Parts: sequence; C-alpha cells; structure tokens
Amino acid sequence: MKLYFSLLLAAVMFVMPLQAQDNQPAEPVEGEVIETPATEANQGIMLIDEAAEEIAIEAEAEVAAVGGSQGRDNSAIDNEFSVGKAIKDFVNQAGFKGFADDWRYAVMILVSFVLLYLAIVKKFEPLLLMPIAFGMLLTNLPGAGMYHAEFFAGGHVHWGDFALGSAGLLDYLYLGVKLGIYPCLIFVGVGAMTDFGPLIANPKSLLLGAAAQIGIFATFLGALVLGFNYWEAGSIGIIGGADGPTAIYLTSKLAPHLLGPIAVAAYSYMALVPVIQPPIMKLLTTEKERKIEMKQLRTVSQREKIIFPIVITVIIALLLPSAAPLIGCLMLGNLMKECGVTERLSKTVQNELMNIVTIFLGISVGATATADAFLNWQTLGILTLGIIAFSCGSASGVLLAKVMNLFTKEKINPLIGSAGVSAVPMAARVSQTVGQQYNPGNFLLMHAMGPNVAGVIGSAVAAGILLAFLPL
Repeated sequence: MKLYFSLLLAAVMFVMPLQAQDNQPAEPVEGEVIETPATEANQGIMLIDEAAEEIAIEAEAEVAAVGGSQGRDNSAIDNEFSVGKAIKDFVNQAGFKGFADDWRYAVMILVSFVLLYLAIVKKFEPLLLMPIAFGMLLTNLPGAGMYHAEFFAGGHVHWGDFALGSAGLLDYLYLGVKLGIYPCLIFVGVGAMTDFGPLIANPKSLLLGAAAQIGIFATFLGALVLGFNYWEAGSIGIIGGADGPTAIYLTSKLAPHLLGPIAVAAYSYMALVPVIQPPIMKLLTTEKERKIEMKQLRTVSQREKIIFPIVITVIIALLLPSAAPLIGCLMLGNLMKECGVTERLSKTVQNELMNIVTIFLGISVGATATADAFLNWQTLGILTLGIIAFSCGSASGVLLAKVMNLFTKEKINPLIGSAGVSAVPMAARVSQTVGQQYNPGNFLLMHAMGPNVAGVIGSAVAAGILLAFLPL
C-alpha cells in the first residue's frame, strides 16, 4: 500500500506540469464541461487523501495484529492484576531461584571470586585474569542469559539462534574468540612490543626457544594416555608454550568446550613463572654452570630488524600455512615498530588496540567457564597436565643449553634455556634473577630475551603444526 501511494503521488506530480503546458483546447461544444489543470489537480489531491486514509487504516490493523504497545489500552492488565501474582512472578524471575535449582552456580561464582582475588590482590596476570574472572562471574549469574553455550555446540556457530534475537551480550563478544579475531589482534600488539634484536644477534637462541616447545608435544602424548582425544590433547599441550593468546586461538579451533579451564590454567601458570621455574633451573644445573658469564651481544642494525619480520613471515607461512594468522600478525606488529615510519600505528596497537581487545578476550573466555564445562574431572586433569607441560618446556630449554655447551667454544649459561617458554618478558627476568643469585656481576637478561622471543614464534609454529595434522 505504501508503494502504491508513492507511485500515485509521483504520477500526479509528473502529469500536472505536462497538462499545464498543452496547447489551448479546441472550441468547446455547447454544454461541454472543460477540464482545466486546476480541476485535474483537485482530483489528484482527492486520490492522495483516499490513499492516505487507506494507509492509516492498514497501519492500525498491523499494530493490532503484532500486539505492539502503541494504541493498546490497560484494561487487560487491570482486569488480571493482583499483588500476589505480581510478587510470585517477580520471585520466579529473580536469579536467586537459580541457586536452589542448581547449586553449581554458587560454586562457580566462588571460583570467580578466588580468581578476582588472585588478579587484584596477588597480581597474577591481572590484565587478563581479572576480565576472565569477571566474565566467569557474569556467565554464572542465574537467569542473566548473557552466554548460551548451545549457540556454539559442536564447535560451530549456530547463526540461526542469533537470528532469533535471543543471544546475550557475551554471545556476541565470544564470536571474536570463535572466529579467531581476538588472539590475532593480541599478537599484533605483542609484536609491536617485542624486540627481536637479541634473537637476531644470537641465532643459536632460536634452538633454545624451539626446545622449550617439547613440553607441548610431550603433554599431548600424556593427555592421550589419560583418555583425552587428539583435539583435546592438542589444546591441553599448548599450555606448555606459556602463551595465552596462542592457547586460546588453538583451543577455540580444536576443543572449544575446554576453553575456560585451559585459559585459566595457561594464564595462572604464566603468572606463576617465578615460582615454578627456579626449582627446575637449580635442579638441572650445577653452581658452576649458573655462574657462566656470556659476552655482550652485538648491535643489530635497523635494516636487519626490518628484514627479519618479513623473511620470517614468508618462510613460516609457506612451510606451515596454518600458522600464518598468528605469525603474520606478530610480525606485522613488529614491523610497525621497527620500520620507523608508522610510529602512530605502533603506539596504537601497543596501547589502545591491545587494551580494548584484552578486555573483550578476557570477558569472552571467562564466559565459557560454565558449571558444565568447569566442574568436572577433566578440569582437574587439565590443570595437572598444564603444569607438567610448563615444567617440561622449561626443563627442555635448560637441557639443550647444556648439550650445546658440549659442542660450542663460547659457553652458554643454561639458565637462559628456561626462558624458551614464551612468557615474555617474565621468563627472561627469572633467568636474570637466578643468575645474579650466584654471580652478582652476571647480566643475563638480554641473552635470555633471545630464547624468550624465539619461544613466541615457537609456540605459534607448534599451534600451526597441531592445526595442520588434526582435521577440524
């Protein structure tokens, strides 16, 4: 009807000027009524009024049909209203009733409180653990309906459920995790904050970063022994890389139902690097090895720093296309930092973009920690295997450094091998701290940064290998 009205109005407006420009009519026959332009305009206006009236009647009918609030009277509610019924409906809709229906809501909220305490008071990776904990709190509030795990059942996004309009806020935010957007954007920021100079100056440290990834594949085998399937075992093993965004990226692809426990384990163990690593480092080295002093690294030119991210991106993307999203974003951020002509972009990805995406990533990951996904024996197994993976990764780097000392003239302090896990720069700082306990004049930080940044590349490559060998 609205289309009819618009066409009618356009036709009238078009015809009126044409009629006004016509030649004078022939002499009228006696008694004939002459149709003047004014008369035709009045007829057009009458037609428009009739069409408008029809549209108004049709609109009233549509409002009545869909039950809209406009034009409705209050008689239906007034006739049915009672104080008792209103109070009963309010109680039934309140979230408190959910605790009586399922006690696990209360347990998960207590878990979120514990994580908030660790993040705020103990400062355990607060930038991400705090949003994760708050996302866990939001998703476990009964009746809030902010996240629906069934929308992502089977590892796929059920777009039809979103079309129905019943999705909550966290459902929409979680799409950034499910589609692999947030982890890659985080990697852009990580790359912009990373200095690959120590790795370029000492290419041998790349081997130490690679050795630390042994923990990933060792834990993969251990998880299979405990009954996890290949996809779940791969997601659990990546915890050993000590790289939160990589763990989230891989798990969202392989085993999204384990995303909550794996993310909590990954970031918790990253925060516990100063606690976990020193005993392992001391156990596997002698006092003499801890006192080894390493020569100062050479100066790396800006040209080398510009060429490095480009070459690494091309080589790894061609060898392992499945690792291209993570490696490409990491090297893009680093190139922004090193090229010298995109300082504004570099600062943006290091600060504003990184902070915004971290908030969305943390809340979304926390939302997956529902009672069904978290309160089970699998979670206990994941936490246990996670610390084994992390410990194996740290030990592998130290042991390889000891082996390399058998064949190299310039000795390597084995303590820097533990920095091969990609907890940047915390793992490198631990190497420096432990080294100075035995030799106060020993400065290992820059040497440890080589395997540390190599570990970032290594964990992304390990994730790519698992994606390549495990069909989605």
